[in-house]
Amino acid sequence: MTEEKLSTFTAPKGTYDLLPPSSATFLAIRERLSAPLRRAGYGYIETPVFEDVKLFSRGVGESTDIVTKEMFSLTKRGSEDLALRPEGTASVLRAALQANLHKLGNLPVKLWYSGSFYRYERPQKGRYRQFAQVGAEALGAEDPALDAELIILADDAFRSLGLRNYKLLINSLGDKQCRPVYRAALQEFLRTLVLDEETRRRCEINPLRVLDDKRENIQVQLADAPRLRDYLCEDCKAYDEKVRELLTAAGVAFEDAPRLVRGLDYYTRTTFEFVHNGLGAQSAIGGGGRYDGLSEMLGGPALPSVGWGLGVDRTYLALEAEGITLDLPGATSVYAVALGEEAKNVLFAKVIELRRAGVATDLAFGVKGIKNAMKSADRSGARFALVAGDRDLAEGVVQLKDMTTGEQTPVALEALVSTLKEKQL
Repeated sequence: MTEEKLSTFTAPKGTYDLLPPSSATFLAIRERLSAPLRRAGYGYIETPVFEDVKLFSRGVGESTDIVTKEMFSLTKRGSEDLALRPEGTASVLRAALQANLHKLGNLPVKLWYSGSFYRYERPQKGRYRQFAQVGAEALGAEDPALDAELIILADDAFRSLGLRNYKLLINSLGDKQCRPVYRAALQEFLRTLVLDEETRRRCEINPLRVLDDKRENIQVQLADAPRLRDYLCEDCKAYDEKVRELLTAAGVAFEDAPRLVRGLDYYTRTTFEFVHNGLGAQSAIGGGGRYDGLSEMLGGPALPSVGWGLGVDRTYLALEAEGITLDLPGATSVYAVALGEEAKNVLFAKVIELRRAGVATDLAFGVKGIKNAMKSADRSGARFALVAGDRDLAEGVVQLKDMTTGEQTPVALEALVSTLKEKQL
């Protein structure tokens, strides 16, 4: 007798399989993160998981870690140079420009998406090489109320899940008028620090990214770095103050984060991040900001825009950290157990009928013996079990068992669907 050989294949490093029952929670998280968007007039968009490499190098930024170190490039076929999408905004804007959505009606164009994104990162809890996000983009309007709307929608989404132990961090990155002045002042300061060669190179290419460096020896030296907020022009100051005023009026608490720049080059003015105190190093559960120049960087018209991405994986971990279990409907409401072939034929037909009537119903397949079948019914989480044998069928009934109380009553076959519908299943 040969021993059965188990598969030696495992999920790739930095990825995981999403399996029942936790997969039901992931689906619920996606649903609740997107629900406020749908109520606010955002339409669903889906883009390819791979795009032209240049879309990300131009949009996300040549000097970012995402482009230089973390992007998954695909093997060339012909002359195309493709990469798996590391984030959602560039793809959504590309799709909107390609379809001329900005010319079809009133601006802003409001879009939301849900999907997987890919970065070649060092795997750890909360940081995966394939990760899931729900995102939103509002394209074509420069209005502090739009920035505030998106932040409020994200806050509403997290609160709808019961999350409480998170905070909202906000900063303004200025615009093309005032940011160059700050950039020069920051570079002058950074040149006085003790930095490694790669960080010095970053100081010259994109000094704001140094503020985002998480290494303790860098953060200590940045204590006296000039603050961007002190260099904002009057327009950017007024814009930032209006966003904060609207958030306060809506009851959304926030903290000023003068070093918050996030990891993408395209942000201007408003930038924000939601962080959770139960996740350790990977504390961000979502974030975003305004990106007024990205459309032009991609070859499109001036299209001031704002958006965010919320992490489904990290939101799941945040729920775990707070001990929150979502109240989800059971996958199965009714579980049918047939005693004999004739009974199975009858119950199989009733199972199909119940499903078509909107009742979540399952059947004991390939199970021999009433004892094992009822164990399966119990494991299914069903509220009721349908049990039928030859004697029941001869009388035109099935036995309806309440799996909570154990009470069992006969129900006429013809009245089965209406009886179960009355129980609001």
